[in-house]
Amino acid sequence: MAAHDGKVLSGQVALVTGAGRGLGRAFAEKLAALGADVAIHGMRENGPAEYGEGTTLTAVAAEIGRQFGVRSQRVLGDLTKGEDIARVIAETEAKLGPIDILVHNAGGDIAAAGGKPNPNDAVYIKEADVRAVLERNLLSTILTCQAVAKGMMERKRGRIVTLGSVAAFKGRTQGAIYAVSKAGVTHYTRCLADQLRPYDIAVNCIAPGDTRTGRFLGTRAVDANRMVETGTLDRIATVDEVARVVEFFAGPMGVFVSGQVLRIDGGGQCWPG
Repeated sequence: MAAHDGKVLSGQVALVTGAGRGLGRAFAEKLAALGADVAIHGMRENGPAEYGEGTTLTAVAAEIGRQFGVRSQRVLGDLTKGEDIARVIAETEAKLGPIDILVHNAGGDIAAAGGKPNPNDAVYIKEADVRAVLERNLLSTILTCQAVAKGMMERKRGRIVTLGSVAAFKGRTQGAIYAVSKAGVTHYTRCLADQLRPYDIAVNCIAPGDTRTGRFLGTRAVDANRMVETGTLDRIATVDEVARVVEFFAGPMGVFVSGQVLRIDGGGQCWPG
């Protein structure tokens, strides 16, 4: 479909990890709306139901395909394991074709046994929870980007977008390991961007602040005054406000933008870095 129809990513294939709900689903929908065929990755088939944002990963993939008139594929896997990553890529490319766009959204501040680590600080957080947070965020980013980048390097084209956090810039007393893992994602993204420049592969990172996903709203008390959508930037972002930045990095406007980390927090942190 022609670009003037708004389908500027028509003919391209996107793999979005952690796409069953929340920001990941919003990213997948944004790319599908622009014409990309999308692989919807999740770690659990029933993940979308955990915070009331759907039923199954299979159903989410099918719904996105129908809504936007693109091909879609559901892929399951633990992205801290190389063999699962290889299978996710193989299943995506067998159904949809070579991956042109990777949005690596999988991760989160999740303890080894599920839920948020408790305690969740710099000293007393349990070893199993330290490993879980680092593996789901930093390790999964490195391993997934490595695997997808190899195919992109052979074809000499591609876009990679990773998910950081504003926590990487200011730290969190009650989220130390999460902040450390996202700081690692930030630096890895910049290093990967530098390495992939000769292959025409742009690599960037988005760093959202508080965003009104089902999980965010379901796991903490939220100030109702910050749930407005206009009139102030001192509020909680909508998922679409974050997804628009993925559209920029993955679309034609981002063709010569690489190695960047963009905070999406309404200016809550106004300093360089």
